[in-house]
Amino acid sequence: MSSTQTDIQQPVGKNYPRLVADIGGTNARFALETAPQQIEKAQVLPCKDYDTIVDAAKAYLEQAGGAEVRHAAFAIANPILGDWVQMTNHHWAFSIETTRQALELDTLILLNDFTAQALAVTQTSSKDLMQVGGHKPIEFAPKAVIGPGTGLGVSGLVHSPAGWVTLAGEGGHSSFPPFDDMEVLIWQYAKNKYGHVSAERFLSGAGLSLIYEALAKRDKLKNYRLKPSEITEKALSGTSPLCRQTLDIFCAMLGTVASNLALTLGARGGVYLCGGIIPRVLEYFKTSPFRSRFENKGRFEAYLAAIPVYVVLSEFPGITGAAAALDNHLKNV
Repeated sequence: MSSTQTDIQQPVGKNYPRLVADIGGTNARFALETAPQQIEKAQVLPCKDYDTIVDAAKAYLEQAGGAEVRHAAFAIANPILGDWVQMTNHHWAFSIETTRQALELDTLILLNDFTAQALAVTQTSSKDLMQVGGHKPIEFAPKAVIGPGTGLGVSGLVHSPAGWVTLAGEGGHSSFPPFDDMEVLIWQYAKNKYGHVSAERFLSGAGLSLIYEALAKRDKLKNYRLKPSEITEKALSGTSPLCRQTLDIFCAMLGTVASNLALTLGARGGVYLCGGIIPRVLEYFKTSPFRSRFENKGRFEAYLAAIPVYVVLSEFPGITGAAAALDNHLKNV
């Protein structure tokens, strides 16, 4: 996480409203936090419609009634390594400090979007979680957070005497591990096309299209390019066996990567699936190859069978996490 702040100290009553955002490669989700964890006026703005992040934020604030905001937090699909941010899956590039000044803020913090997702997990109601297999979570055991969307986000939560601590990593860009001969074929296709094959290459919207492309090329089909939405629609309607196979392979791959993360973290507190793809295929996902692949780890099958997996259904978890991060920051300044 990186932040900039002036020396101006605001009275407690002037801390709200706060501007909070969850910015991905496709959409920027903005909202106002008007009181602790009271999120209002949430809007989704397409990133492609704005030249800069400042333009998008100003457009949102104007649409939200021109509220005077002094403190802001942006969760963003990118590693935060200093003041300069160059988005991985979008063209926006900016200085955090220059952005703070342009928006006339006293405080602006940026954090990785899946660090925010992980923070939101600790505040998510059970009604916004759908469990897929496993038993009860072990209290205070580590939790894994992973989610395919425009990219693949990965994070985790470890408990400490001070509460839950989030892990800021870039696990989506770790090398993808093919599980069987079919995945080796798909992996080889991607390797020939891109060189290094990360987990994100397959476990993302573009990845769903890439899996289909590899299978269609294998079958020598002329129409080997489909959008992710077309693949899921044809898969679920039963109009394309190849699209159904694509979706099955996607979910199996997600099972492998999620179980690897669970083993790495010892995530007996549960695995939480975020991102925009899984909620769109929710009924299918319940009986997809995900869970059987998740547990398919040889001698550690029983260990993984006990770990619950939850699909996070809350509408704006990244915004909730950004608000929590901003509150923590302001309390510690």
